[in-house]
Amino acid sequence: MPVENNRNRLLELLRAYSLRWPNERMVDLLIGFVQQQPDCFERTCFKDGHVTGSAWIVCPNRHRVLLTHHRKLQKWLQLGGHSDGDANTLNVAQREAEEESGLRVKPIHDAVFDIDIHTIPARGEDPEHKHYDVRFLFEADDRAPLTISSESNDLTWISLKNLSTVTSEESILRMARKTPHR
Repeated sequence: MPVENNRNRLLELLRAYSLRWPNERMVDLLIGFVQQQPDCFERTCFKDGHVTGSAWIVCPNRHRVLLTHHRKLQKWLQLGGHSDGDANTLNVAQREAEEESGLRVKPIHDAVFDIDIHTIPARGEDPEHKHYDVRFLFEADDRAPLTISSESNDLTWISLKNLSTVTSEESILRMARKTPHR
């Protein structure tokens, strides 16, 4: 699908998200960014930042979530990464999740699960910039073997009830609160 079709699809998904979560004001900033920045899916778009895709991966009973201890940021986070020109953020999130975990993950639905806009510190030749992160809900078998990528120090399944023992990141805790239970 051409970039503009995927851009328009993402805008539709973000508008639907804003109706489900009307108190989350970041979505308006994200919509404006995607509408106004022609290169928003390119990693090299540093002036304003760029769109990333993330996966909130839960086990089949939805009591545990897979987190990565991110090598560069030294934090426990959801899996995900750069669009690298791919304007289909659901595909980006799935690709990144599978590359970073070695698991087969399947989307629970194609609706946007969560969004976050956060600043990434300068590193090497990359200046400080923003990630406009679009997050989707995935499911994977928590008994399958994990493969730790070069981007991670570790991967672990953690109970949603115990999540606050490894992170105080509000965006992670917010996703835990949004996780539908079975």
